[in-house]
Amino acid sequence: MSPSSLPDHVCSIIIHVPVDDVWSEITKTGSVQRPLYNTVLDIDLEPGGKLRYASPDGKRVFVAGEVLEVDAPRLLKHTYIFAMKPEPATVVTWQLEEVAEGTKVTITHAGWTDEHTAPEKHEAGWTEILGLLKSELEFGDIPTKTKVIYWMQGLFMFALPKTTKAEYVDEQGW
Repeated sequence: MSPSSLPDHVCSIIIHVPVDDVWSEITKTGSVQRPLYNTVLDIDLEPGGKLRYASPDGKRVFVAGEVLEVDAPRLLKHTYIFAMKPEPATVVTWQLEEVAEGTKVTITHAGWTDEHTAPEKHEAGWTEILGLLKSELEFGDIPTKTKVIYWMQGLFMFALPKTTKAEYVDEQGW
């Protein structure tokens, strides 16, 4: 029996900065993206390019994928494999739209089926990421509570599943 489709997750927020500022943050490489769970993005920003969100030391990979479409500074579409619990790839689309108040950021996470466990947790994660992105871009900081959580998570990197090890991700070709 083939898998049944589940609804897409769509989350939006208005950020009171220009589109280019949002684009620069979500495609920033080589340094920590605090709104994206304190990860460092490694991306070849063209269709077919690899995408990875990794720990700051590069030893762990949390999300891997392939760039499907880029229309800077308005659209980034890529596949998405959550390395903590590898399941069939889904597709994430970042859409940036200039509005009177600044930028409307919409994330659509599609491709869910009944083969995926707890996809609703990803929707909650995207909502949190958008809030952190707004905070980072409008105020130049994220909440202290979030910084403490990131620090604590860093202490327990050793306990993460082997599927998050960069070597494992490399072996899988993600």
